[in-house]
Amino acid sequence: MIEIIEADLSIPAHADAMIQLMDEYALDPMGGGKGLSDYVKANLSAELAKRKTAHVILAFVDAEPAGLVVCLEGFSTFACKPLLNIHDVIVTLSHRKRGLSKLLLQKAEEIALGLECCKLTLEVLEGNYVAQSAYKAFGFSGYELNPQMGKALFWEKKLAEVTNGSKSPNR
Repeated sequence: MIEIIEADLSIPAHADAMIQLMDEYALDPMGGGKGLSDYVKANLSAELAKRKTAHVILAFVDAEPAGLVVCLEGFSTFACKPLLNIHDVIVTLSHRKRGLSKLLLQKAEEIALGLECCKLTLEVLEGNYVAQSAYKAFGFSGYELNPQMGKALFWEKKLAEVTNGSKSPNR
């Protein structure tokens, strides 16, 4: 049986499932190839639970954690409406090719519609062709305002993180 739910991170089983799935994703080459730090494992659930604009969606197959989507609300200045950014999409290796990503994305869209968002956004690695195919099948496409200017690029600037009095780079 497949169950897709919006997680309540105050429920230990939901918090544990999220950490388990995030760690599996982090270990995958598409997630960087390194597991979550002990700090992240210990604090991620509580930190996300503090944020009213964070939405965590879990997929369970026969009561086993099988998939996860973490969404964060943003705002479109051009539309003057909220948007929902799909920040993480994870389906465990043993449950892939069963349509779970589509069910998770449908739940994210349902949440976005309930929030009166103008769009869903996400980032995907250039080399993650499987994810790109799933996203395209769900209706996502590259973002561009004007085709002559090209598609938007996702960039980052890492900031130093202060932990225990010392600085370390964020992942």
